[in-house]
Amino acid sequence: MRDDTMDETTGESSDESKDAAVTATRKAAALEAFKDMAREPGVAKPDPILVVDKVVRRFGGLTAVDVEHVEVQRGAITALIGPNGAGKTTFFNQLTGFDTADAGTWTFNGRAMSGVPAHKVARAGMVRTFQLTKALSRLTVMENMRLGAQQQKGESFWRALVPGFWRSQEQEITERAEELLVRFKLDAKRDDFAGSLSGGQRKLLEMARALMVGPELVMLDEPMAGVNPALTQSLLGHVKDLREQGMTVLFVEHDMDMVRDISDWVIVMAQGAVIAEGPPSTIMSDERVIDAYLGAHHDAPLSDTELQAQLHDAEAELEAEIEEETQK
Repeated sequence: MRDDTMDETTGESSDESKDAAVTATRKAAALEAFKDMAREPGVAKPDPILVVDKVVRRFGGLTAVDVEHVEVQRGAITALIGPNGAGKTTFFNQLTGFDTADAGTWTFNGRAMSGVPAHKVARAGMVRTFQLTKALSRLTVMENMRLGAQQQKGESFWRALVPGFWRSQEQEITERAEELLVRFKLDAKRDDFAGSLSGGQRKLLEMARALMVGPELVMLDEPMAGVNPALTQSLLGHVKDLREQGMTVLFVEHDMDMVRDISDWVIVMAQGAVIAEGPPSTIMSDERVIDAYLGAHHDAPLSDTELQAQLHDAEAELEAEIEEETQK
């Protein structure tokens, strides 16, 4: 039961004050973990929940992922950024069992996860959402939510024939789903087909369904992609709320305003490798990151040789144009 006693100085209820205090505490704890940490790729974290070593994924002659070492701090919101084609989603796919790495190992809570199939990765407490949502369009919102729960007794053929084995568990699952739908403001849509939802609502549904697992690590692949601006703030609030509930968040995003707003730490990928790490307030001024997004030495002064070469090319092009005009 919530305590709605009002604080005369702030106008907030006791529970709201407690929630705000917990939020501030978790945010402070996350930032403290990164205090004075080196801004180098693969830097060791004080309490990593995910540790990745020498993960490689090749497609023919193309190396899509080549991550030497990276760690994700427990209880923090970490952003994974990089230019298009940097290998971020492919990296997600390796870690969550949706694709198979050619080499490398990684651990989650100290448990080896290399080669573990996706459903067992989720069962271990490491879940992900997708850039293109995977809601089952011809099932209702509530049915989608129920599917997210793990270890359901009714999934056994023989037990399914005896409702007494699974009815009480299904009731618990339904109650949990109802709570999440209310929290994500989708309760009014519970009986609608998932295919009728807007893009933003599907993102919310996918995030809510992922929480049915009771995860420790939530991995979000471009959660804001294709979302109506009206729902953006709602999604941002839900991502922040994951940390306040004690979960760890790793998300891929291109919107740097969002990255600065909600992340505690940023990991940068380019050409499949981790090239930089640091706090969101300074990471975009890192020369390695600027080079990755805009090209190496994009603002470096030209040498005399380069300047002479450019002048020569310009003169040759001008002479060619003049000659073409005279021949007309």
